[in-house]
Amino acid sequence: MNLKGRNFLTLKDFTPEEISYLLDLAAQLKEDKKKGITGDSLKGKNIALIFEKPSTRTRCAFTIGCIDEGGHPEYLGKDDIQLGYKESVEDTARVLGRMFDGIEFRGFLHENVEKLAKYSGVPVWNGLTDDYHPTQILADFLTLREQFGELKGLNFVFAGDGRNNMGNSLMIGCAKMGINFTCLAPKSLWPKEELIEQCRTYAKESGAKLTFTEDTDAVKGADCIYTDVWCSMGEEDKAAERVALLKPFQVNDELMKKTEKDTTVVMHCLPAVKGNEVTEDVFEKHAEVIFDEAENRMHTIKAVMVATLGEK
Repeated sequence: MNLKGRNFLTLKDFTPEEISYLLDLAAQLKEDKKKGITGDSLKGKNIALIFEKPSTRTRCAFTIGCIDEGGHPEYLGKDDIQLGYKESVEDTARVLGRMFDGIEFRGFLHENVEKLAKYSGVPVWNGLTDDYHPTQILADFLTLREQFGELKGLNFVFAGDGRNNMGNSLMIGCAKMGINFTCLAPKSLWPKEELIEQCRTYAKESGAKLTFTEDTDAVKGADCIYTDVWCSMGEEDKAAERVALLKPFQVNDELMKKTEKDTTVVMHCLPAVKGNEVTEDVFEKHAEVIFDEAENRMHTIKAVMVATLGEK
């Protein structure tokens, strides 16, 4: 499959077959790395890593993934370039596109990553925006495949702030891949209706079921319960209000018992605020899977770079 030259901004832009291809490639690259085999598909390539928001997994994954494949990553923090302040995003994009072979962007406005893609002329990858976090979803799906063998037909529950970038992106990914998706959240924090309708179209094709509910009994039969911080970056002023609103949706022993299964896994994109969205004991019980998921950020991000920019 040829994804050369493509941007990776949201999973909306990719077919289920293309997503599966990226997961297969990531699994192969992971296996190779475990054997000490790295590649040279990015040899001679320079990659710009733009970070408006701090990052552990995304920054490390892009840096190591790039170096493993022979490329050179250049970190550009918010104080290093003039992006959108002294220089327009469009002009920055045109400069970087002449010097770099690929650009990663992690920041606030999704329109900024779209502008970078439109004006740079090189592949642009979304390392997280306020609306979407597609590289995380690839890591999540690789982890689910490792746990359950396949994705189609799994029962997946997202508990928490259903309209943040993770809620949005997981819904898109599940709907495309035939995973039954339940958003367990207060109604005020469900995804936007427009995005729900778009995902219903994907679900019709894949056979996935989409459910939106405030009833915690909906976790019955879940293969995976997924949660994320209750306050996204930039929303710290809403912390007290969010804790009060989301406390009934905490992933704890009581919620886990309602699955009526002992094979349910808990996943978290990290960093976690233990005691808020997930209790420490439930987190630690599922830590092996959660940190597999964190490691898989590197293998899936490497796959995205190799597929869209690599020479092999």
